[in-house]
Amino acid sequence: MDNRVSEPGTSLMSEPSTPRRSRRLLRRVLVTALTGGLVAGAVLAVWPGLRSGAASPPAAGPRAHPAQVRAPALATQALAAVTSGVPAALPALTALIGEQEQRVRAQPQDARAWAVLGTAYVERGLRTDRTADFPRAERALQTSLQVVDEERNLQALDGMAALALARRDFPEAKRYGEQAQELAPKRWSSYAPLIDAYNGLGDYESVGTALEKLMALKPAPAERPAVMAQAAAVYRSRGWREDAVAQLSDAAAAARSPAQQAACLSRLGQLAFERGDMQDALRHYDEALRLDADEQAAPSGRARALAALGRPAEAVTAYRTALARRADPRDALELGELYESLGQAGEARRSYDQVAELAKREAAGGVDDELVLGRYEADHGDAADAVERLRAEYERQPGIEVADALGWALHRVGEDDEALEYATTATDGTKGGGLRSALYAYHRGAIEAALELEGPARRSLQEALRINPSFSPLWAPQARAALESLGEPQDVDVPG
Repeated sequence: MDNRVSEPGTSLMSEPSTPRRSRRLLRRVLVTALTGGLVAGAVLAVWPGLRSGAASPPAAGPRAHPAQVRAPALATQALAAVTSGVPAALPALTALIGEQEQRVRAQPQDARAWAVLGTAYVERGLRTDRTADFPRAERALQTSLQVVDEERNLQALDGMAALALARRDFPEAKRYGEQAQELAPKRWSSYAPLIDAYNGLGDYESVGTALEKLMALKPAPAERPAVMAQAAAVYRSRGWREDAVAQLSDAAAAARSPAQQAACLSRLGQLAFERGDMQDALRHYDEALRLDADEQAAPSGRARALAALGRPAEAVTAYRTALARRADPRDALELGELYESLGQAGEARRSYDQVAELAKREAAGGVDDELVLGRYEADHGDAADAVERLRAEYERQPGIEVADALGWALHRVGEDDEALEYATTATDGTKGGGLRSALYAYHRGAIEAALELEGPARRSLQEALRINPSFSPLWAPQARAALESLGEPQDVDVPG
């Protein structure tokens, strides 16, 4: 069954004058309860920042600071973004959080205010180094659900799904997303978290079905940029780069705010990096940061592109900037590998040590960092520990990211037959691994070489370097060396 809903390179920007049936060109493969809630009064009694007299943005007045005068307008902008599931600028989020904290303090039975506050905390936690916002978000959203239960509280369900995705908890994101979608089957923003959750769980048939339903909704002009961005994410995971670029380019052009446009440009930078076009990637990341200095993915993406361009000093500075703004263990791991590629073992060790430290900090906010810890342990720590971590992670949420990491960890402990099974899952489109990833292809090639499957190994390593010859300052040279060690295919005599 095919679930593809657009022709290659087409976009939602142009609507046909007469309705057309969705084309089906996809391969078949594409095809807790709350455990207690906090009563509002109890939350107000113990919540940091909501006690009587807590600091909050002052009301605008004749002698107010200009930033204070703008706060209500900024809060209104962020409210529209947060309640519709699109990016909001960080100053606007700050204003919205202050406004909603005041509202729930004055009206503790306002379920919508609690839900908006919780969702805004999630967004701020994603955009800053504040994973401590995630427990605050959970308390606010659970309070909202206690005031108005799950059967009617769409905003809180959306917020809980967003929180679960931020924590890499795909089963919970699916649960809340499906409840929201059931409540509002014709609301586009109910489908976005569901698609991400299904993807993280490796349920690619449900991804295709959800996307087909989403695209059939015929979103209004204001909704199209976000819908196109969501479609682009699915197209990327299927290896349809041109389709993804087309959707994201039009989404960026039609974006309703600088923050939304910057998010689209940052993802265009990711696509450019993945296909090996580093100058284009850098251009997109720089433009994203010009539009929104707080865009979350652009700083580390920019560092990645600079490293691939052979500008290591600038890349190190860019990584440090990214880590100062948002201390992400994935960025610390990449910086460590950059240092290792430069022969700076001491600096590399310090960065690797930071991975575990940052993951521990994120775990306090409920974030599941088993994937990044498994990758770190497989290459720079205890590979047996990596296998144990990643087996448990794959059991819980078997997406292709975890399949690749588990396969690689098994290879590092010498279990290459089993490793190849997972590496194949991560790279074989018929099994769900449609993403064109140079790293995944390298991993598969190295495993095949260890099994003395020279022909398949040669093809996988060539594919890795064809996809992106500079995919990693540490692993791309390893891929080239492994390919050279295989040599040219032997001539075989053909019987006359």
